[in-house]
Amino acid sequence: MFGTTFNCNCGMQITRLQKAWQVLLALTLFFAGIYFAKPILAPLAFALLFSLLLMPMCRKLESWGLHRALAITLCILTFLAVISGIIFLITWQVKDLASDLGNVEYRLKSAFEDIKDYIAEHFSISKSKQDQILKSTENPASWVASLGLSFFSTFLDFILMLVYVFMMMFYRNHIRNFILKIIPRREKGNAEEAIATIEKVSQHYIMGMGMMIASLWIMYSIGFSILGLKNAIFFAILCGLLELAPFVGNLVGNILAATMALTQGGGLSMVVGVLIVYSLVQLIQSYILQPLVVGNEVNINPLFTIVGLVVGELLWGISGMVLILPILAIAKIICDHIEELKPYGFLLGNPPTKHSKLRNKMDDIGRKKRSRSK
Repeated sequence: MFGTTFNCNCGMQITRLQKAWQVLLALTLFFAGIYFAKPILAPLAFALLFSLLLMPMCRKLESWGLHRALAITLCILTFLAVISGIIFLITWQVKDLASDLGNVEYRLKSAFEDIKDYIAEHFSISKSKQDQILKSTENPASWVASLGLSFFSTFLDFILMLVYVFMMMFYRNHIRNFILKIIPRREKGNAEEAIATIEKVSQHYIMGMGMMIASLWIMYSIGFSILGLKNAIFFAILCGLLELAPFVGNLVGNILAATMALTQGGGLSMVVGVLIVYSLVQLIQSYILQPLVVGNEVNINPLFTIVGLVVGELLWGISGMVLILPILAIAKIICDHIEELKPYGFLLGNPPTKHSKLRNKMDDIGRKKRSRSK
């Protein structure tokens, strides 16, 4: 009898070990597949988000009697016009920044020489040796070729993404029916609810992020202009766009602005001013803008947001950092609608916390605003 029990326990342990290895192998293959399939999956993921964003406008145009293909084309042209406007604004500011590059370059070289002196003094690496190391890593021809290839590849991905957007919007009913056909009949109602929730949350998130970024542009422009920072609008646009990568992007943008303040001779007082502007804008963003225009639909735990940013950057670079939050939000919605996966949806979400009265008031206003827009 003891032998039978022992054999039974050993068999159960072996089975558990096999399952653990199977899960580990499946995860390894999953992440490896995502990594190597980036050229295919990244444009598809962006196309899915932008098609969801343009869907309300497309449906409105179709309700006016326009053919679906024409309505989608007008939506894409509107999207391109907005992108072109942002690029024009950035280019305009870069021209102003380029006119001041001579002074900035002189100050950067001076700061770089101070760093080289510090290394030579504290680490016993002479300046000539440091120059040799830097020259060995410099290859201007390969750098320019790599930059040109990267730009061309990005342009092709953008064109491919627009084609995907058109196709996804044109065949949206066909794709929806396919998803419902592969789901068991008893789960169709739940699946339809999940699809509707994913569409609603994605639209609110992308539109809310657009409004929040525009608000950040205005606030940073005012703050940096009051401080006297040169090219304030450029750095305001940069800080706003970098908000697409939560936590990390906005901080990086403000560090660049503070560094530029030093190179412009603004001194420590301007750097402190940049940090104060950053803190005030973050306070307004967290307690007013985010609950008002974005809401709590993308309710992802900050721990998993940070982990997701790291994983996204490792797998897909900047594209992964931008896409990871809406992907996690969609994954949470799917988990919340599947009984066996609900614990994982709970884990991905934020634990219930007691917010301040101001935050709760903004949440209520935001919910009422979004309910009226349905």
